[in-house]
Amino acid sequence: MLREVFPTVDVSEADGCAAGADMHELSFDLIFLDWNMPGIQGELALDAIKLAFPPCPVVVMSGEEDASVIRSAIARGAAGYVPKAAKPEVMLGALQLILAGGVYLPPQVLGAAQGAADAPARPPSPLSELTDRQLEVLRRALKGTPNKLIARELAISEGTVKSHLSSAFRALDVRNRTEALYSAAKLGLRL
Repeated sequence: MLREVFPTVDVSEADGCAAGADMHELSFDLIFLDWNMPGIQGELALDAIKLAFPPCPVVVMSGEEDASVIRSAIARGAAGYVPKAAKPEVMLGALQLILAGGVYLPPQVLGAAQGAADAPARPPSPLSELTDRQLEVLRRALKGTPNKLIARELAISEGTVKSHLSSAFRALDVRNRTEALYSAAKLGLRL
């Protein structure tokens, strides 16, 4: 699929734990991980890849669609989780979002998190602490829009964007965009 969409793409493959020293000397724009790869557990493989290639986004592709497994992969640093059953256009959209610095979660996880957020007797949302402008900046950030572009689109400084994101992260009790995406989905924030 990658070669069909990006004809000039270079692809390197490693099976199981075979990502030896020769792989560590390469640099990648994107790494794909099969969560149920023979010979190594998905969580351990993700941890090893994130350790070996810290700045590179890792996309988990798997037939496993359990929400807890998906949340675990994202919490461990995956930039996205794409079910193998996803249509090619969904996969392409997910990859574009991830390459733009965003995080992709399958709709069923976002829907499940939103459904949980709509349960009765829930406490006040931390999102209610945010101003409309902070929410707008947060929504754009969670869609994968870079700070510089958010600043340009909203006609504010990049420093103001960072300030709004800091306030949003503090309200959500998260440290980064990945954690914010999951937390906002649980709270039912529509992107």
